[in-house]
Amino acid sequence: MKQHTERYLLPVKTISVLAVILSVIVFMSFSFKNETTISSLKSDTINKDSIESVKAFMDVYKVLMSPRCMNCHPSGDVPLQGDDSHIHTMLPQRGKDGKGIYAMKCMNCHQPTNLEGLNKPPGNPNWHLPPSNMKMVFEGRTPNQLAKQIINPKTNGNKTLQQLIEHADDGLVKAGWDMGEGRTAPPLSHEEFKKAWITWIKTGAYAPKQ
Repeated sequence: MKQHTERYLLPVKTISVLAVILSVIVFMSFSFKNETTISSLKSDTINKDSIESVKAFMDVYKVLMSPRCMNCHPSGDVPLQGDDSHIHTMLPQRGKDGKGIYAMKCMNCHQPTNLEGLNKPPGNPNWHLPPSNMKMVFEGRTPNQLAKQIINPKTNGNKTLQQLIEHADDGLVKAGWDMGEGRTAPPLSHEEFKKAWITWIKTGAYAPKQ
């Protein structure tokens, strides 16, 4: 009886090899399924179209490079001012949190709402520059450089694509179209800008070649 039973038992070494092979097959099956799911999610979220995407970003670029946006995204630590984007006359500094330093805080002059009168300080409850660790510079950036900077979590404040889409309705962004008397509005309306912004992202967030 013992001899009869042993005929049907596989050697321990053979069983170990089969177990390894089975594990590899299961892992590969799971990995393939997981990759397929990720690809499906991406295709559902982004409909890639480089031509339409780049065209939309060029409209976005016009707005971002206008004084209403670029003045608060300077290459240095002092904001720009006016339609000619000159250095802010009060020489306020960015500060670690983007809200100024010492007694010269942005909110000291920029109140929660616009001050009445020609070229008086525009207001917003959250008036500030980007923080020092994530400056988000617009000034001097080419379309290619700016597009890549905006889409990169390491340079955009760790924002996801969905958060970037939502950022179009941020209160401080929308304030660019309501800066008070004496200031030229961005070249597109906010609705036109938002449409171009979302189109750019949802068609692949491609960067222009230059």
